[in-house]
Amino acid sequence: MSFLTLSRISAFYGPSQALFDVNLSLDEGQVLALMGRNGMGKSTTVKVICRLLSHKGGTVVFDGRDLARVPAHRAARAGIGLVPEGRRCFTNLTVQENLIAAARPGPWDMAAVGRLFPRLIDRAGQGAASLSGGEQQMLAIGRALMTNPRLLILDEATEGLAPVVRQEIWAAIRLLKADTGMALIVIDKSIRELSNVADSAVILEKGRSVWQGAFGALTPDVTDRYLGV
Repeated sequence: MSFLTLSRISAFYGPSQALFDVNLSLDEGQVLALMGRNGMGKSTTVKVICRLLSHKGGTVVFDGRDLARVPAHRAARAGIGLVPEGRRCFTNLTVQENLIAAARPGPWDMAAVGRLFPRLIDRAGQGAASLSGGEQQMLAIGRALMTNPRLLILDEATEGLAPVVRQEIWAAIRLLKADTGMALIVIDKSIRELSNVADSAVILEKGRSVWQGAFGALTPDVTDRYLGV
């Protein structure tokens, strides 16, 4: 049985249907690239996994547990961590306060996050609002890691960042894959960078899964058809 399975998921925002038939599976310790053009349902799928949005049809099973009636806070306790699009740091708190706000026992503590992103420790007493965009993204990742998840979802973690900072984030993702055995779902537009970390991929179009398989099986025809502008 897969670590995470979504089967025939449909979901709505009020009367408007956003997901029609989303399917994906992820094994423990693997990295899945969730791909698609803007507005195709990637972030909505993430909300369903994290229980921030209820699904109306299909099943979500995480580590053998059906999440249909599980609220968001219990999904987090079960081991699902999210780095949301837009960072969403607590700007009225310091870096350290952000990191410990939702911390849970486990290997990811302040010291471990500091080894991944040393500048966060340098700025531990600094207000999150004063950080650069790249530093806020590091903080968002560190905060999610401090919940000690078994599945970490990164939604557009490199969007809008300077190239040198993007490379720092990608280096951190590669380290997470190599050193932790944590399962990852990564949403990002860079096929080249995803190819260095992803084991598999799912492509969404108009709220449906239209391609899934090993990342190495992606062909130029597939990427041009579903990801090209």
